[in-house]
Amino acid sequence: MAQKPSLSHGRKSISASLKPRDLMDGPQRYVGAWTARVITLFPETFPGVLGASLTGKALQDGLWSIEPIDLRPFGEGKHRNVDDTPYGGGAGMVLRADVLSKALDQAMRGTPSDRKKWPLVYLSPRGAPFTQVKARDWAKAEGITLLCGRFEGVDQRVLDHYEIEEVSLGDFVLTGGEIAAQAMIDATVRLRPDVLGNAESTEEESFSNGLLEHPHYTRPAEWRGMGVPEVLTSGDHGKVEKWRQDMSEALTKERRPDLWKASKDD
Repeated sequence: MAQKPSLSHGRKSISASLKPRDLMDGPQRYVGAWTARVITLFPETFPGVLGASLTGKALQDGLWSIEPIDLRPFGEGKHRNVDDTPYGGGAGMVLRADVLSKALDQAMRGTPSDRKKWPLVYLSPRGAPFTQVKARDWAKAEGITLLCGRFEGVDQRVLDHYEIEEVSLGDFVLTGGEIAAQAMIDATVRLRPDVLGNAESTEEESFSNGLLEHPHYTRPAEWRGMGVPEVLTSGDHGKVEKWRQDMSEALTKERRPDLWKASKDD
């Protein structure tokens, strides 16, 4: 397991912000900590659930950081408009290219040009599905910039110009990208060193080996007339591992035939 960064002088970092803030307000972060920059019309929704449990503790400990970037100040005119009606007609509004470009330039300032080291992602229902493999790739990066859409989406020219990767949380549509962003950040941050404390837990869970995870049991040994599979109390670690593998394969074959087929093709 990687060593936790020491608390020696010079390890803390203060990030730039569009709004001045008290240097003593909120968690500081260690230099080089994984960072999520999120462009959103609702910066107050972050960190949200990410501020709870183990991800929240890791955030307070400076193991990672989150920087919400409010899109509204980049808007045009007296009312800071960020959207307009779509060319060609149709319902809804589209986030403007000129507004988004200013926010993206701010968000990508000081980040590596290599997108493997710092991905730039638009949370979009038409994007490639988010997977555990994607989370692991992002966890290996230095950080990530996420663009949360609203309304009918964003001007395509922005996606093309900045070569933004589109990623989807699933085959459904949300009112905006903020919930998807929190889900993806959570899945990524928990894979970072020292966040969970037990690295083995991330290696045995669903999708880590291409299969769904096996069932779990704990005390009491009997509950409402239902017991625990005998193999789990046998003390035979070899049999336990075989049972878990067999159960993972059976569950995957039954519930996710697509994953099962992919595991057989590999």
